[in-house]
Amino acid sequence: MLYSLFIIPTLGCIKNFVKYKKISLFLYFRTPLIYLNLYLFFKFFNYKNKISLIIINERIIMFLYKIFKAILTNNYLRKKIKYIRKYNLNYNSNNQN
Repeated sequence: MLYSLFIIPTLGCIKNFVKYKKISLFLYFRTPLIYLNLYLFFKFFNYKNKISLIIINERIIMFLYKIFKAILTNNYLRKKIKYIRKYNLNYNSNNQN
């Protein structure tokens, strides 16, 4: 069952290579490090069904990380022109920042 904790990062690495044509070791090792920390946490508190809890909680942690990173870097405003072109958005002059 622990093998699934190595399959998921490997599949993510393959997906990133296919999509972006590059491999990032930071992204590849980030997930197993989070898995290891969560595994030790769940083992310390004697949780059952650790593997599914690890996978679910890792996704929650990464969603929160990406949300806070987007807020802190003002991601939407940086890519506003891209969104306008991609989705044909029309902004009123009163609503623009």
